[in-house]
Amino acid sequence: MLGGLTGLTDPKGSDWGERMLNTVASQTIRHLFTQSESVEVSVRCFPSSKLLQGSIDSFKMKGRGLVIRKDFAAEEISIETDAVAIDFSSVLSGKLRLKQPTQAIAQVVLLEAGINQSFKAELVTKRLENLTVPALTALSGGQPVSFPEIQVQLLPENRMRILAKADLNNGELVPLNMTVTIGIERRRRVSFKDPEIELDSVPEAQREISQTLSLALVEILDNMVDLDRFDLDGVKMRLNRLETEGQKLIFSGYAEIERIPKNP
Repeated sequence: MLGGLTGLTDPKGSDWGERMLNTVASQTIRHLFTQSESVEVSVRCFPSSKLLQGSIDSFKMKGRGLVIRKDFAAEEISIETDAVAIDFSSVLSGKLRLKQPTQAIAQVVLLEAGINQSFKAELVTKRLENLTVPALTALSGGQPVSFPEIQVQLLPENRMRILAKADLNNGELVPLNMTVTIGIERRRRVSFKDPEIELDSVPEAQREISQTLSLALVEILDNMVDLDRFDLDGVKMRLNRLETEGQKLIFSGYAEIERIPKNP
């Protein structure tokens, strides 16, 4: 919870400028998240006289156990910038404002459990329920089709297993089982490609429709995970690479920070 957030203890010998900046930055950043285990912020400004001109040498933030927009869990988020220009008067009032946009190196670590939890978020479920695209209603006798159960398993080499069920709105649930390759497109979208559909565990009478529905679900996911939908106000994430590592999905890239976000 917010009350459990930890600020960064000022290193011995740091001057008044760094102490004040670390306090203000910690208070600003910690309120961006619905929940957090810890948030550590380190701002460097030496000598302190540079702060009067609004010049900061570097800004680092590392958070663990973060929850964004109430439903999206990140195991870890780290952001690091070089020199940054800020509005000094905002610091005196207990806030942090940028004089001009800046870029920061960023890394986001998601856990498999957190990814699965996100499929229950309203922002996601509304894109997976009561779908009326002709390709799906043709399989259900004209009824809306939903994908109420989706579970993923992270695999080596950027592969992901997807186990799901499709509801044809006729009392029939169709099991889906496939593996896909996940990647990055246009630095902001997570892609789902090269599906390998496994039908051994699907009842023989449902195998043909399971394959068709599996391909449809992959297409839906491929067009759904766009980071612009999850950005904090004033901050855009841009990705250079992703990789699976055990039960972790690690994104590396940068953040375009136009302004310090307001509390969500």
